[in-house]
Amino acid sequence: MKKLYTLLLLSFTAVGFSQAPANYYNSATGTGYTLKTQLKAIITAGHIDRGYAGLWTTYATSDRDMGIGYENDNSIVDIYSENPAGTDPYNFIYDTNQCGTYTNEGDCYNREHLVPQSYFEDVTTSFTRTDAHHIVPTDGKVNNYRNNYGFGKVNTATYTSQNGSKLGSLLNSGYSAGAGTPVVFEPIDEFKGDVARCFLYFATRYEDQMDEFYASKTLAQVPAKAMFDGSINKVFSPTFLNILLTWNQQDPVSAKEIKRNNAIYARQGNRNPYIDNNAYVTAIWGLPALSTQTFDALADVSVYPNPANNHRINIETEQILNEIQLININGQLMQEIKNPNTQNNTYTLENLPSGFYFLKLASENQSTVKKIIVN
Repeated sequence: MKKLYTLLLLSFTAVGFSQAPANYYNSATGTGYTLKTQLKAIITAGHIDRGYAGLWTTYATSDRDMGIGYENDNSIVDIYSENPAGTDPYNFIYDTNQCGTYTNEGDCYNREHLVPQSYFEDVTTSFTRTDAHHIVPTDGKVNNYRNNYGFGKVNTATYTSQNGSKLGSLLNSGYSAGAGTPVVFEPIDEFKGDVARCFLYFATRYEDQMDEFYASKTLAQVPAKAMFDGSINKVFSPTFLNILLTWNQQDPVSAKEIKRNNAIYARQGNRNPYIDNNAYVTAIWGLPALSTQTFDALADVSVYPNPANNHRINIETEQILNEIQLININGQLMQEIKNPNTQNNTYTLENLPSGFYFLKLASENQSTVKKIIVN
């Protein structure tokens, strides 16, 4: 029996992004990896090396809890201890809690290279070691647990920090399927997008060195190497690219990131383009890939009219849909319906603003994505 699903989309919320100087991205006119190379040229020009010690000075303005929606107490924002829904387990004072030595969580904070320094140390220029866009203040003890593992979705945790960040084997299913079960580190949901956009920045700013980094280390030396594929274009291995793209989509650009991007620009003269305009992510790497399941059951989905001329789209399928998502060209989730109600034979979206969208339909453990245009 064919099913009918109805959804009325009444409004969309605009997402605010960090404001780059006028004309900063004027030369970013391409698509795909050509666009990534253009962005590399933009964010390399004017990049000032403030030195490794200079990171402490940068953190004075880039990573303070003021006006970003948390406690507003001017403490250091540490992604491994910040509790976005309640009281932090502990706080770091900017100029008194810098590591130093540590024994326990909360002793001090240090400078963590999200892409492990050990991965690029044999090829590095000083910029990779001192670039605040991918080096964040984090709890010293938790950073030690994270070590030089990659980031991913944890299945069974062997260690959990006080804010819920986890170390453990990779969950080999869903959006993280396909890479076996290496050990990975997983930040809490609040900061997954932050981490993803730091990695995408690194892949862009140091594009021409990505193959050298990859060749310089073995997986045994640096487990995070599993995140990369050795290329200068795609940069990431399929599973870990999908993880980063999924996190980028699930955790949109935040006030914390906007403030951080502006502060780092003031200090070192370059920006993270994926915070300024998150649409660049989709334009270069596309949307997160579908899982490795087969999709025969959803092969008969009919979407019409497409393009739509009356701001209305109909979807017909023989399957019972568990979830419907509408995603804009920026890769941001605009609307989501779980277990939608059924009627007759047509699923209808109405009052859609003009534009290009991705429509993701899920049925049990399968999903499919359709491109739609609204004129």
